[in-house]
Amino acid sequence: MGHNHHHHGEGNIKVAFFLNLGFTIIEIIGGMWTNSLAILSDALHDLGDSLSLGLSWYFQRLSKKGRDNTFSYGYRRFSLLGAVINSIVLVVGSIFILSEAIPQLVDPGNANAEGMMYLAILGVVVNGAAVLKLKKGTSINEKVVSLHLLEDVLGWVAVLIGSTVMMFFDLPVIDPLLSVLISAFILFNVYKNLKKSLTIILQGTPKGLSVEQLRERLKDLKEVTDIHDCHSWTMDGEYNVLTIHLVLDQDYPLSKLAEIKQKAKSLIKDESIEHITIEFESEEEHCELLEC
Repeated sequence: MGHNHHHHGEGNIKVAFFLNLGFTIIEIIGGMWTNSLAILSDALHDLGDSLSLGLSWYFQRLSKKGRDNTFSYGYRRFSLLGAVINSIVLVVGSIFILSEAIPQLVDPGNANAEGMMYLAILGVVVNGAAVLKLKKGTSINEKVVSLHLLEDVLGWVAVLIGSTVMMFFDLPVIDPLLSVLISAFILFNVYKNLKKSLTIILQGTPKGLSVEQLRERLKDLKEVTDIHDCHSWTMDGEYNVLTIHLVLDQDYPLSKLAEIKQKAKSLIKDESIEHITIEFESEEEHCELLEC
């Protein structure tokens, strides 16, 4: 089932890559034709998106590789690396767009509002199709890519509204104003996704999982007198890992230890933890770790 998920994730990003790259070329030509800073800015943004989508596609494929001597947990985290690179590209592109758009708020150029409207309609259709393709993705990589495309859809809706207004009113300032608003919206959402990605890279506790609650559940085992050195992290936002030390009330045979381990795992099976490592200790044994 996990293999199928990654296969679909790769296919989704592949479709998004070709849609985005093809439409970026149309945008560049259309932006020059309409003399629209908003469209040229979005074309630059989409070009960066296309490059990062290509990287995401590559990393998503790489993340399917199994364990080896170099990466004992496998390559799942490479998918996360794609998400981080995507976010960085968006930040750089948005800052560049703002540097170009803000001065034009004072001295805006004239844009072809009708041409902008036609391109905006095409932009909503193309990017909307890509969002529908990716909306069922569960990896952070797919979610970041989906966010890119959703931002593009919203951006094109704004361009559509703005160009329609410009067709009836002499308000050329709308064009650079749209660029500023779109960039600000992108930066806000990138911040949230980058924060989540960096939390995973720094091995933060998975969202929605409480180490303290895990300890309380495992205390229900009558053979366990103490619980310490409980750590949990996630490889890519989906595959969660847990290590824990259980102190037992007496020495048990191997068959009994296997039974205790199975009961411990059943108590926390609802916590979406895919990889659990349990170490047993006696009450007299001193934990070698500094923090227990």
